[in-house]
Parts: sequence; structure tokens; C-alpha cells
Amino acid sequence: MKSNYLLLSALLLSMSSYAQQITVNFEEYEPKSTLVVPEHITTKAKFPFIDVHNHQWNLHEEKENLDKLITDMNALNMKLMVNLSGRGWTSDEAKSTQTLTKQIEQIKQYYPSRFAVFTNIDFANINTKGWTEKAVKTLEEDVKLRGAKGLKIYKNLGFSVKDGDKLVRVDDPRLDPIWKKAGELGIPVLIHTADPERFWQPVDRFNERWLELKLHPDRKRNAGEKSNDFTWEQLIEQQHNVFKKNPKTNFIAAHMGWYPNNLPKLDSLMDEMPNMYVEIGAVIAELGRQPHTAKRFFEKRQDRILFGKDSWVPSEYATYFRVLETNDEYFPYHKKYHAFWRMYGLGLSDGILKKVYYKNALKLIPGLDKSQFPE
Repeated sequence: MKSNYLLLSALLLSMSSYAQQITVNFEEYEPKSTLVVPEHITTKAKFPFIDVHNHQWNLHEEKENLDKLITDMNALNMKLMVNLSGRGWTSDEAKSTQTLTKQIEQIKQYYPSRFAVFTNIDFANINTKGWTEKAVKTLEEDVKLRGAKGLKIYKNLGFSVKDGDKLVRVDDPRLDPIWKKAGELGIPVLIHTADPERFWQPVDRFNERWLELKLHPDRKRNAGEKSNDFTWEQLIEQQHNVFKKNPKTNFIAAHMGWYPNNLPKLDSLMDEMPNMYVEIGAVIAELGRQPHTAKRFFEKRQDRILFGKDSWVPSEYATYFRVLETNDEYFPYHKKYHAFWRMYGLGLSDGILKKVYYKNALKLIPGLDKSQFPE
């Protein structure tokens, strides 16, 4: 009897030890698929492309920075990069003007056909007298005198820009002359408003962004929880109010306007607002999990979708190329906290790829060198 007890105890201890050895959590779990299907790892775009959503902070410094960028761009088949951070990230007007001017001058001197620069608006003193008139004048000078090709609005408008202790709305009337001036100048406005809707939801087992919010808790939004922040719905509505009030200005909604997971809704919005364009930066994971719906959307809206990436990590472009160009099945995204699911290729036609990769950008952004792109 005693020997049976000892044997059972040893068995239980062994099982317990084994169970501890195989315990993994969600962050660690990364199974290798046993699925055998064709694979087309695509590290270089099929056609030359324009990235309309990039941020570079040192183009105004040493030429070596430009040289390194060009090497990486060539490896990807990126013929033109749009730097949206033309004025850097400072409220020092003289410094930001110098940054914008110098990087445009450096580009013209060394690689005039490979870069375009967008300017920005500093909202820090929006409550001061004459701010609107000054902002409009600066925008006009940035385009006509300094060579900026568009206007980028950061998401701080709606998140942190304040007039006293009150958040400034995206559709604040004081900004109306800026949107109007952009239209008169013939430049697009690439605007980032809000973030993924799930950032406003409880961080629980039902939230698809649970891991991202766990790893980056600062991304959680708390509107309605003893906070004066705008809700996701309010921010999106404010952005759309701007689009509707300015039909002669072309707007590029960053990150597909945060509707990449609801393409039927985005489709209806683009019907409603003909001046609304979208770019795919940081949302390829949403497109790659709905290949049939996404492909139909691209086929219908092929004239109003632009290629964008956002963060500058050259190795991550491969996911974009593979989703857009191939018919591959069940392949991983490059960041688990963005997408714990697998991707599927859309297999877009050459005609649509050319529009997304460069034709739509050439149509919207003035003064780009078209000679480096095929018909």
C-alpha cells in the first residue's frame, strides 16, 4: 500500500513538474504553422511606389542621412518618400521654419526627385489674437516660397491641443481658413484624427487590442471616465465635418480613417464625401484578415487609396507587399500586439497596384517627378 502511495506521489509530482514546464502565456504563445501552402516572400514592391505617410526627423542634417535613406528605399523599390514632419516637433517657430527650409534645400541639392515634404501647423497659441491669419500666411509661404507639397495634421488636434483648459475640436471654426487655403493652393491635407476605436473600450478579454494596451498603457483613452476627452465617435464626426465643409480641398484620412475593420462603412463615407481619400498606413493587418472584402473595396475605390506605412522600419514593408500583391494564405504579421491573427493576400491586379503605389499620389500631390514611374 505504501509503495502504491509513493508511486502515485511521484507520478503527480512528475505531472506537476511537466505542466509547469509547458505553461506559456498569451504573449509567449507563437505556434509554428504546419500548414503547407505556396509562399511568396515579397521584400521588394512589384512596381515603384510612393510612401505618402512617413516621418523623418533629420533630413535637414548631414547628407549621409539622405544617402542611407536612398539605399533603403532602393532596396524596397520606393521611388519617392513623403516626409510628413516638415517642421519637426517644436513650438519654436524660427527653429521649425529653419528645419523645413533646410531639409527642402538639401533634398533639392542631392535627391530632388526622391522626396516630398509636407508642412505642419503649430496650434500652441490658437487662443491668441490673429493666430488664424498668421497660420494661413505661414502655410501659403511654406508652399509658395519654401516648397512644401502638402499639409500634415497630427492627432494632437483633438487629443491635446487646448484653448485654456478646454480641448480644441478638430472642426473648430478658427481652422476653417486653413482648410480653405490648402484647397486654393492645390495641396492635399493628410490628417490623422483619433486612434483605433478599441483604445476607448475596456481593457478586457473582449478587446482585440488587449495586448497592445497592456504593453502600451499610454494608448488607452478614457473619455467618459471622469475625463473631458472626446469620444472616438465625436472625433471622427469632427473630422468628417471638416471634409464636408471644405469640398474643394482634398483630404487624405490617415490609417483609412480608422475604418479598415469596417469597409462597408468606409465605402459609404467615401460616397458621401468625394474629397475624402485614404491611405493604408499601420492598418494592413486589418486588410489582410478580410481578403475578399478588402479586395472588393480596392477594386471599387482604386482611384482614392494611397500607399502609406507610417513608422520607418524597412523590413516591415514586406508584409504590405505580400498582402497587396500575392494570393498567399495564413502568414504572420510583423507585430503580434497589432495582430495575433494571420494574413491573407489580396492578389490585386497590376492596374490597381499601380494606382495604389503611385498614380493616385501623383494625381493628388503637386510637383512630383512623374518620369520615374511607368504609365
